Amino acid sequence: MDLRHVLEVINLSDTGRKRPHNEDSCVSDTSIGLAVIADGMGGYKSGEVASAIAVMRILLDVRNGLKSLRRDPPRDGELSAEAELVRQAINEATTGIYHTAQTEPQCQGMGTTVVAILFHDDKVVIAHVGDSRLYRMRSNNFQQLTIDHSLIQELIDRGFFTPEEAAENTPKNLVTRALGIDAQVQVDVHEEPVQPGDIYLLCTDGLNDMVADEEIRLTLSKYSANLVAAAHELIRLANQNGGKDNISVILARPRERFPAHRHWYRKFTG
Repeated sequence: MDLRHVLEVINLSDTGRKRPHNEDSCVSDTSIGLAVIADGMGGYKSGEVASAIAVMRILLDVRNGLKSLRRDPPRDGELSAEAELVRQAINEATTGIYHTAQTEPQCQGMGTTVVAILFHDDKVVIAHVGDSRLYRMRSNNFQQLTIDHSLIQELIDRGFFTPEEAAENTPKNLVTRALGIDAQVQVDVHEEPVQPGDIYLLCTDGLNDMVADEEIRLTLSKYSANLVAAAHELIRLANQNGGKDNISVILARPRERFPAHRHWYRKFTG
């Protein structure tokens, strides 16, 4: 199903004010309903190698996989075939990054976070590793749909700190999961129902470390009629507040419903 007439997607990335180069990578393909952001880490320029491998491998694997995917309705408690496809694509990406890090001396120790979404059948697949985030703006309700794989989040989950205390006492850039550190990685995957008009924000921590969630919500509310202006304003705010890291933003909005087309026999048996 071609979603170009359904989805509006804006993709922006900025180096920020402190870093010498941009280690973030972003891709989107509205025809298949995919958007991916990755935040690389490692030695000189190897972080951008890791993030680029991640987004391009996921894009190509999902694009190719959708061509032959069996779209039988999942059983209760199971993920859809589309969700499993995204999970597998991320695992293939981490294998590729790990292999490159092992064979290219200048890339040793590199890795990357990732967050990916795939729209299908009035739902969105959400898959992530690390602390890059996905938010959703629905009407005026702004919600984070991913949970960071970070030291800060672990300390909060275990009750050692409140979110405010953790932010003050714990380094923000310590992730507990990343692509490429090992040959495989645990990917968090789930699906959410989509409503027309929802705004989905994928971002690297260069945004949410610099701009509070409430300010992000207010910005999306103010510029909801113009996602290009909203994305530029979010990056401007992050730079205004210090721009300590690379800043990447993808905004996606479905304009209408997009139910999957099924053969009459599958509809009947389903």
